[in-house]
Amino acid sequence: MSDRLPGPAEPDVTAAVLAQALPYIQRFRGRVVLVKYGGNAMGPGGDPGFAADIALMHSVGIKPVVVHGGGPQITELMQRLGKEAVFKDGLRVTDAESLEITRMVLVGKVNRDLVGAINRHGPLAVGVSGEDAGLIQACARHPDLGFVGDVAAVNPALLHRLLGEDLIPVVATIGVGEDGQAYNINADAVAGAIALALEAEKLIFLTDIEGLRRDVGDPESLVSRCSAAELRLLVESGAVSSGMIPKLEACLYSVEGTVASAHLVDGRRPHVLLLELFTDAGIGTMITRYATTPPSGGDETGARLGGGEGTGRAG
Repeated sequence: MSDRLPGPAEPDVTAAVLAQALPYIQRFRGRVVLVKYGGNAMGPGGDPGFAADIALMHSVGIKPVVVHGGGPQITELMQRLGKEAVFKDGLRVTDAESLEITRMVLVGKVNRDLVGAINRHGPLAVGVSGEDAGLIQACARHPDLGFVGDVAAVNPALLHRLLGEDLIPVVATIGVGEDGQAYNINADAVAGAIALALEAEKLIFLTDIEGLRRDVGDPESLVSRCSAAELRLLVESGAVSSGMIPKLEACLYSVEGTVASAHLVDGRRPHVLLLELFTDAGIGTMITRYATTPPSGGDETGARLGGGEGTGRAG
């Protein structure tokens, strides 16, 4: 399957792709598909067709929900403001000033840009923060990290209302504690928690690598499919890079709950969402609760773990 969608000069190929998409459209119509759009995937090499793909998913009856990060964008603004970004165990140390910068970037910049990009295709998207209507309830991760939080609970009522109005929620990952304190929360963890709360059909991570690798430095060691149990064994083997761990934890959390499958795909690849959802090819890494191949079968799970956005950081 080509990396790009066929143009008007290729009508036969276009027709074949549309015919291939039909059973997938029928299968996923009315289902929630949560897309986590990573900060690195939004960079200069990111797919400019992302917003159009989200709009297309919506137009064929899928209910997309977008959860976004913004770590590189936060770091860039901090540097412009003369503030050094400090990390501890891969997490951004977030004091009061850093939290305000984080909110400015995630809620005021990245969220608005994504909403605007989607809405160029129609009045479809609504931007929300985890602070809105108690969507993401948070608790502090560790005193040394400042206002970095973990997801304590998700109240999906607001998202259900938006989906019920045939809108596309775009979620910035700032949570709020019981005392009203805002917290910066890792976007991968938020994506997994919201996917579970919404009983999503799929959780798709758009990152800056083609999928999960057993050998972080070997692009030929892609894990194309694996079960939750197989993934746990690979993680426990220590073969996974730190930047990929939050994504894998979110995948495990979701597929061991109510989510049918989780996917790690390269957000820089043109129309990667359409390729993943609507073609037989299947790309990246797919994770399901149970084994996808018989125990005696070949090693269809591929052979690699690691890589990824290199963040694993709050925000």
